[in-house]
Amino acid sequence: MTSNSIQPFDFKGTPVRAFEDVKGNRLFCAKDVAEALGYTNTNKAIGDHVRGVTNRYPITDSLGREQQAVFIGEGDLYRLIASSKLPSAQEFESWIFDTVVPSIRKHGGYMAGQEHMTPEQMALASMRWLNSKVEEQARQLEAQKSQVLFAKAVEVSRTNILVGDLAKILKSNGVDIGSTRLFAWMRDRGYLMKSGMAKNMPTQRSMDLGLFHVKETTIVHADGHTTINKTPKVTGKGQTYFINKFLTGSQEVAA
Repeated sequence: MTSNSIQPFDFKGTPVRAFEDVKGNRLFCAKDVAEALGYTNTNKAIGDHVRGVTNRYPITDSLGREQQAVFIGEGDLYRLIASSKLPSAQEFESWIFDTVVPSIRKHGGYMAGQEHMTPEQMALASMRWLNSKVEEQARQLEAQKSQVLFAKAVEVSRTNILVGDLAKILKSNGVDIGSTRLFAWMRDRGYLMKSGMAKNMPTQRSMDLGLFHVKETTIVHADGHTTINKTPKVTGKGQTYFINKFLTGSQEVAA
C-alpha cells in the first residue's frame, strides 16, 4: 500500500482521502473526515468515537512530507458522522454513501466534481490522471535507477580510493562535482582538516567513523634523506557514507 493508491476527494473545500483495500474494505482518513464534519479537536473526536480496527497508511502532507495517517472503516465513519452536531453532517453522509462509495467501488477512486461530468468528460479526466501517474512513476524509476548505479559503484569498489576517484564516481552518476569541490565540501563539513600542514588530512572524527585511511609512502631523496608522503584515501565504508549523503540530498554541495 502506497500513498499513490489513496484517492483524495473534496467536500466543500475540505480534502478527504479514501480508498478500497485489497480485501474490498472501504477506508477513510480519520482526520480528514473529522475536519470535514466540523470537529474542532479532531484527535479527541477520533479517540472518543472510533471503536473499530484502525489502519495506518502513508500520506503526503501539505509540505510534501510522508506521514502515517489513521484510516477507518465504514462503521467508525458512521460513528463520527452520528456524533457531529453540524447540520452538514447529514449532507456529508449522503454524499459519502451515494456518490463517493459507489465511485470507489466502480472506478477504484473518486474525482472531484465527477457527479457533474458527462461520460466523455469522465474518460478524459481519468486519462489525464493516469498520465500524471505514469509520469510520476517514470520519475521514481529514474531516481531508483540512479540509486542502483550508486550502489553498483560502491559494490565494485572494494578498495580504498582517492578523493578524486570518489568525485569521478559521483559525477558519472549525475552529481555535478569535481575533485576540488569535493575536497572543499569535505573540509567545510569537518571531514578533512581545513588548514596548516595537515590540510586535507582526515579529522579525528572521520578516522573514528572509519571513513578514511591514510596511506604513508616513504620517499628517498637524492641526498639520502627520506620523507613520508601522506595521502588520504576513502575506505569502502566511507564511499558508501559519502555517496548516501549525496544520494539522499542530506548535505548541500559546496559552491
